[in-house]
Amino acid sequence: MQNTADTGSDAPIDVTPLLDDPYTAYAALREAGPVHRITGADGHPAWLVTRYDDVRRALADPRLSLDKRHAAPGGYRGFSLPPALDANLLNMDPPDHTRIRRLVAKAFTPGRVEALRAPVRQVADELLDTMAERGRADLMADYAGPLPITVIYDLLGIPHSDRRDFLAWSNALITPDPSRPELMKEAIGAMLEFFTGLIAAKRAEPGDDLFSDLIAVRDDQAGGEGDGEGGGRLTEDELTSLAFLLLFAGYENSVHLIGNAVLTLLDHPDQLRQLQRNPAELPSAVEEFLRYDGPSPVAIRRFPKEDLEIGGVPVAAGESVLLSIASANRDPARFADPDTFDRGRDLSGHLALGHGIHYCLGAPLARMEAVIALDALLSRFPGLRLDVPRGELRHRRALRARGLISLPVAW
Repeated sequence: MQNTADTGSDAPIDVTPLLDDPYTAYAALREAGPVHRITGADGHPAWLVTRYDDVRRALADPRLSLDKRHAAPGGYRGFSLPPALDANLLNMDPPDHTRIRRLVAKAFTPGRVEALRAPVRQVADELLDTMAERGRADLMADYAGPLPITVIYDLLGIPHSDRRDFLAWSNALITPDPSRPELMKEAIGAMLEFFTGLIAAKRAEPGDDLFSDLIAVRDDQAGGEGDGEGGGRLTEDELTSLAFLLLFAGYENSVHLIGNAVLTLLDHPDQLRQLQRNPAELPSAVEEFLRYDGPSPVAIRRFPKEDLEIGGVPVAAGESVLLSIASANRDPARFADPDTFDRGRDLSGHLALGHGIHYCLGAPLARMEAVIALDALLSRFPGLRLDVPRGELRHRRALRARGLISLPVAW
């Protein structure tokens, strides 16, 4: 691949290899240079950072803003989300980010996550009971997808009977169909209607759940003044956006972590058998699943608040910067023999869940879900195998999401 960082060319590289064979493409980019010019999904140019040290530093660099107001005029603006869905942590810097993250953090305390362990296992077992009757299944549609969406619905206090087609909404946003742009608009409208209705229902009948707590914070404005970071206040748009982010991120990352992990084990049957014999090793295995083939190949775009350098490459204020987590986690300068799945390696410092103040807030829940999902699946179906030729499997073609479209299995 062309090293645009060294040549000084403004011509963006072709991102097709990153969609079709990302790890091979990232290896070539790392070798060619630390930073490369690409064209993003929105058609605007962006800088793609590929080496571990540069990515890790940039993730924690306060000069790189998540706030789209720092984007250069005419540059990146992202999804055309209404304000009621856009005022979320993925678009915020301190102090607003600090204020809202503090409020949401109560959802992911060790105690609250631990309290979900038994319900998560119950949901996993129920899904596997249904699958067992058929002898084969699409693991994405029948297990990896329903499990995390059920968990996050429980966390937010949404009745299971009110479950919507969140998978279709998610796909419309992450991998939009260019021939049918109306699908994204319809998905956004459906999500806004759903979350607005959810808030109204929770206001009318509060429950013992995270979202009822956040609505109470929003409605009791007088109780949040005077702590120096905007208190405990939430605007109505921030409240709606929090529901969107918690449901969207809680679903999107977990479903692909589970699916990618199962495929990795099917590709490494010796490792699968070892984990079936020693399920206590699953927590450490999940860390290698995250490094080896994580669900989020690229971090949320950032915008320099001033001119700066990344990896020795000048980047102007307001330009879009994409940090490749997938490439950093396969960088041989940090992880020896990085393209090998190795549960015994030193996994400290992998970046699959971020780094710095934007480290994934739901990481404890995602880890717990993955361990339980894999433990339940491997113990129930010791003869688990692919039900189609390996070459027929397809991943979603997206820079920002790494996940399988389907995973047919039998046992």
